[in-house]
Amino acid sequence: MKSGFVSFVGRPNVGKSTLLNNILGKRVAITSDKPQTTRNMIQGIYNEQDTQIVFVDTPGIHKPKNKLGRVLNKEAYYTINDVDIVIMVVDITENVGKGDEFVIDVLKNVEDKPVFLVINKIDRLPREEILKKIDEYQKLYNFTEIIPVSARKKDNIDRLIEVIKKYLPDNIKYYDDNTFTNNSDDFVMAEFIREKVLDLTDEEVPHSVTVVIDALNEDDNFLNINASIIVDRENLKKIIIGKNGRMIKEIGTRARKDIEDYFNKKVYLELFVKVIDKWRDKEKFLNSIGYKDFLNK
Repeated sequence: MKSGFVSFVGRPNVGKSTLLNNILGKRVAITSDKPQTTRNMIQGIYNEQDTQIVFVDTPGIHKPKNKLGRVLNKEAYYTINDVDIVIMVVDITENVGKGDEFVIDVLKNVEDKPVFLVINKIDRLPREEILKKIDEYQKLYNFTEIIPVSARKKDNIDRLIEVIKKYLPDNIKYYDDNTFTNNSDDFVMAEFIREKVLDLTDEEVPHSVTVVIDALNEDDNFLNINASIIVDRENLKKIIIGKNGRMIKEIGTRARKDIEDYFNKKVYLELFVKVIDKWRDKEKFLNSIGYKDFLNK
């Protein structure tokens, strides 16, 4: 039995969550084309008969502008030090920039563990360009392995798994075969709702939104959910509610479908929008929504 913990790190919006979901064949992390979609460490468990890999999807490492941003970076740094293999994921369609160099500077402090480079979105460039990108990154850091993939098309994901297996250190089974994530039900529901906000809004709205599950009642066939979409300004509340409530109705309709598919139950979902001024800088509120451990690190 081979097992271990593997962390995906990188700057925002390079496809870490899409890669995790397609490795597992199950959606455990929301995805969006908006930067900083992932705000929590999300574990996804990959099982084979003789292998268990616990993948950890981390928030994109970035230059923080508020207390929440600093906490998200701390989460990512923590996983680097607490896993067996670190995988930097990059977007091959983007030039090597300051964001990538910032992540690589963080990786230079990693000791005694393999660090891989996964070059994502290879379906979008010809082979010659891929080879040039590999050469660019090799000059910046001595990666243990470099694996080009297309997370969206699932190209070369089998190869990535096989390479990871070679470096797994443990023989402990951390989770049973039927567990594919350690996320709580509340977390999954809140994330599906937030994903729909990201999908349907733009500009400053996505960065200013979080979702809290206020009440949850369930039985074998039915989920009754009350949730609050939190924003930091009154004008954003108006955007999310929309004219005659159309936007919040659409958010609820799309989120309900995903929650029903995920839990295989009928769902009644009631959404509210609340304004908490500057919530991303309020330690008490960040504590209440799950960031307590990293605020004090």
